[in-house]
Amino acid sequence: MNKYLFGAVMFFTISAFAQKIKEDIPKNWYQLDKATTGYYGISLDKAYAFVKTKNLKSKQVVVAVIDSGIDTLHEDLKPILWTNSKEIPGNGIDDDNNGYIDDVHGWNFLGGKDGRNVKEDSYEGARVYNALKVKYGEEIPDDSTSTASNKAEVAMYKKAKQKIVGDVDQAQIVFLKQLLPGFLKGDSVIAKELSKEEYNCTDLEKYTTTDPNARRTKLFLLQLCKGNNSDDLTNKQIIDELQADIRKADAADNAPKEYRKEIVQDDETNINDRFYGNADIMASTSFHGTHCSGIIAAVRDNDKGINGIADNVRIMMVRAVPDGDEHDKDIANAIRYAVDNGAQIVSMSFGKEFSPNKSWVDDAVKYAESKDVLLVQAAGNDAKNVDSSDNFPTPIYLDNGQKATNWITVGASGDLKNGGITASFSNYGKKNVDVFAPGVQIYSTIPGGKNYGNASGTSMACPVVAGTAAFLLEYYPKLSAKQLKYIIEKSAVAPDIEVNIPGSTEKTHLSELSKSGGLLNAYEAIKLADTLIGDRKQTKGKLPKSIMIKNKQR
Repeated sequence: MNKYLFGAVMFFTISAFAQKIKEDIPKNWYQLDKATTGYYGISLDKAYAFVKTKNLKSKQVVVAVIDSGIDTLHEDLKPILWTNSKEIPGNGIDDDNNGYIDDVHGWNFLGGKDGRNVKEDSYEGARVYNALKVKYGEEIPDDSTSTASNKAEVAMYKKAKQKIVGDVDQAQIVFLKQLLPGFLKGDSVIAKELSKEEYNCTDLEKYTTTDPNARRTKLFLLQLCKGNNSDDLTNKQIIDELQADIRKADAADNAPKEYRKEIVQDDETNINDRFYGNADIMASTSFHGTHCSGIIAAVRDNDKGINGIADNVRIMMVRAVPDGDEHDKDIANAIRYAVDNGAQIVSMSFGKEFSPNKSWVDDAVKYAESKDVLLVQAAGNDAKNVDSSDNFPTPIYLDNGQKATNWITVGASGDLKNGGITASFSNYGKKNVDVFAPGVQIYSTIPGGKNYGNASGTSMACPVVAGTAAFLLEYYPKLSAKQLKYIIEKSAVAPDIEVNIPGSTEKTHLSELSKSGGLLNAYEAIKLADTLIGDRKQTKGKLPKSIMIKNKQR
């Protein structure tokens, strides 16, 4: 069950996890400097002061955001959208002959040629379980009878069956099914009375109503926010999760609806069938992608909303993430599209437990690696150790067990004033999570042209790292993807106190939860970049000899 809803059920049964109540903190806390403000931010102002003292000029960087879409009309984002200069907007012609018609600011792999778009989708585990149940029947083949070629598939079937059939708590599903209709009635009343289709717990604090359903919905959301130590959960997020968990449970008896097939109409079994979708990157589900994009590059110093991390970036939106689990084919093609159209960094705030076509994604990652493109991924929000639990995509290749050198996996950090240095929901892993970055109560752009709000998740921590990588590349454009990864990890600052293991009250050092053992710090990163760039003989994609020696000693 989803982490948000688990907390909700606990509130209605025994009690939710007790955590420190969040204090009011600055909207830009995640950009602040610990030494001068007390907040565990990334020291961004000090980083900009550093490049100013060096009289450095920035070079524009293209960052692709693979996500749900973006508000292309937002006041803080419209000026920083990537524009395909070879494409004439709206003429219905593929002017640049790249296979995608009118891809002016990016591409939507979840769209149809008729203009319709995929909004929601099923759980990948449900898709895997039902597909393999048709192939193998109800009984999972014994390992001794499995051939070498299908052992991995049989193991995936076993895992999917456990998730779909074995792990489902029917009592909780009955509770959710009973809860949802009343919640939806109350939600419609609240949305109308607040004049907001999407609202969070902060919006509800002073809200009063005489409608009984609205009162119950308000109470439920406030309890949910308290249990998760976050005022940033929105009504839409909770509705999506309620419906997703019900769909997941129903998959034990019924094949999941093929939401994507009817609209996209590609051959989903053929990775070489790449030219599908449409140019609508805003679609109707752009909250997540809009928020992530603003973190990276919202226009700085324009007296509007927020300052993005990087000051000379163009955002390329590649829509491939629905409300539900993404499809491997769409992710693989999104990465390839980003690389082929000039992205130097790709921000990927999504993840799932199953990857039936991981080899397709692996090939796309290898392609990005060969083109020196950095991939930054959110570690996930299940408070689990991803050294021993699956969270796809991963940088470890299926065919050879090697790890991509152009990949950074990001856990979410916070501050002592908003729940603790490690986010209670964040995934972690000493081997497979590279660094922690701010991901709690992150204030950024949201759809509506002039709207801003908070959101929490490793989904927010990922673009904080992507934005910092872009900032480094702007001022030191000769840095390779491998060097960017090295700099961000090597310059991470270890907190001077023990931290909570996410999902528990047990304490440990951050070095036990991540490879770098530290928190992202833009100031330390830019200083390290300055020392490395002095080696003008470095070759693209290769670390200087001195760096390679240091890396081996770690």
